[in-house]
Amino acid sequence: MTSRINTLSYWAVVWFIRLCMLIYLRRVTVRGLENVPATGGAILVSNHLNNADPCVIPGVLKRRVVSMAKKEMFKWPIVNVLFKAIGAFPVDRQGADLGALREAQRVVNSGLLLLMFPEGTRSRDCQLKEGFPGTALVAYRTGKPVIPIAITGTERVPWPWLFVRPFIGPKVTVTFGKPFFPPAADRITAQAAKTATDDIMLHIAEILPDEYRGAWRERLRQPVEEPAASAERA
Repeated sequence: MTSRINTLSYWAVVWFIRLCMLIYLRRVTVRGLENVPATGGAILVSNHLNNADPCVIPGVLKRRVVSMAKKEMFKWPIVNVLFKAIGAFPVDRQGADLGALREAQRVVNSGLLLLMFPEGTRSRDCQLKEGFPGTALVAYRTGKPVIPIAITGTERVPWPWLFVRPFIGPKVTVTFGKPFFPPAADRITAQAAKTATDDIMLHIAEILPDEYRGAWRERLRQPVEEPAASAERA
């Protein structure tokens, strides 16, 4: 019964999010949705431009998504209730939050999609930053695929004035890249985690428009052994 209630509350919130997106965003374009598997656990990794991102991404998917969000958001009125209803869980960005990492592994191993933002916070200048190793650790410990996401346009969401200006909000684009696995490693060392984290960020950078890539722009121009995945939808 509890599981059924959780499922109902999740989709109720998602439909509320979709309604808000319809009213307050001018247009939402989704690309590469076929790259998200229909079943099985996977890790969604996205750049981060706005506090709306953890809502917009689940709002465009047909599968249940569990989000890892900064603990500060769970103190906000209304947002706190909505996050709990969709099963989101907090992470303390000030240090190694082992409890949050264990919960992340449990979510993925249970067959759900886990949404993470490797940068750890919003990018104020919209440029992709360095990533933290938590995502790589979850990928290594679960053995599940990683799916990169590029989100653009949410940086222009004007809080809280958005809610008094319906139908004239920004155009938002969400692009899903092809699933991949982090580089093979005999042991999960700090260096292995760093290498895998950089690989994750490069996959995100590849499907971002060039003006959002930040320092990763130059790294993408360096020769690589294998071609990176494309997220363009046919």
